[in-house]
Amino acid sequence: MATEIKAPVFPESVADGTIATWHKQPGEAVSRDEVICDIETDKVVLEVVAPADGTIVTIIKGEGDTVLSAEVIAQFEEGAVSGAAATEAVQGEAKVEQAAANTQAGAAPVVERAQQVQDQAPAVRKALTETGIAATDVAGTGRGGRITKEDVANHQTKPAATAAAPLSVAVGERIEKRVPMTRLRKRVAERLLAATQETAMLTTFNEVNMKPIMEMRAQYKDAFEKRHGARLGFMSFFVKAATEALKRYPAVNASIDGDDIVYHGYYDIGVAVSSERGLVVPVLRDTDRMNYAEVENGIRDFAYKARDGKLGIEDMTGGTFTITNGGTFGSLLSTPILNTPQTAILGMHKIQERPMAVNGQVEILPMMYLALSYDHRLIDGKEAVGFLVTIKELLEEPAKLILDL
Repeated sequence: MATEIKAPVFPESVADGTIATWHKQPGEAVSRDEVICDIETDKVVLEVVAPADGTIVTIIKGEGDTVLSAEVIAQFEEGAVSGAAATEAVQGEAKVEQAAANTQAGAAPVVERAQQVQDQAPAVRKALTETGIAATDVAGTGRGGRITKEDVANHQTKPAATAAAPLSVAVGERIEKRVPMTRLRKRVAERLLAATQETAMLTTFNEVNMKPIMEMRAQYKDAFEKRHGARLGFMSFFVKAATEALKRYPAVNASIDGDDIVYHGYYDIGVAVSSERGLVVPVLRDTDRMNYAEVENGIRDFAYKARDGKLGIEDMTGGTFTITNGGTFGSLLSTPILNTPQTAILGMHKIQERPMAVNGQVEILPMMYLALSYDHRLIDGKEAVGFLVTIKELLEEPAKLILDL
């Protein structure tokens, strides 16, 4: 008996999602808890798993279709079915249809065309039928060479003589490639644009001598890793320094809600992480209560989750302040964009040796530029500069940070 497979129940902040990928097709056997579908929302990619061993019967929502919370997306039939048995069943059906087609020479192209269309996902079948394009003429770029709706759309733009041409469009020796923007990338673009248009954003800069932290890290990193099972990086120092600075400058930890200012009595710091699907900002909760090892482990776990597409909405929700590290990619200086409704964001950059004047002498020191972008509607220049100078001083004298001085 067929049962319904539904989309996950989305949080209130997520209105709907888009079917990103079907990993299984009708007739294919699946195992319990095996991922069968990915649904992309504005914030994260959610996985839909098989409720039991069985077979996908029908796909109701194809790739690219919009789905609502808990909406039915497929029909599933429970019961252990080996992969070989499922394959034989599909091949058997194809052979029967092919035999019937061979008995009617005149109808053969029609039957073959129908079979080609039927083998595709629902959204692709619809696109092929509406356009009249043969499935064999389209180069599939999906998983296992399957055809996607974008493949059909791109094929339509090609001249008739270039059947099965790839997605790239050659103009002389110059090549262009047009792909749809992912839902997550589109949402990130909207938020960044809104931040520049709806806030009075301003950036102030400073620089920090990283030598004290680098020396401390070199001295204790092995013992730290042995004791806590975590590598001692620079980010934990920045998170703890930012937390202390936020305590001293509450406006930087606040947000604007309409005509109200909301001062947060807790410290949830988001750490910007680049993933294949776009920029995401998972949040470390209550950083004032975390030690350095907990910060490092939290950031490491977020990096793994982002890489594997496992970040949940609960990992991304909230946040009172954000830190982004463009130095990872070699950036020397930048002006980070606010992560609204937050009112400030700290930008870290590449550590680079530069000649610096120290007590009348020139020394070569590992320096890093810091940037603080802030909403001038709430934060005055004096507070912004004071906040950034506090972070600089705490990082250049880490003993004060550790001893809470």
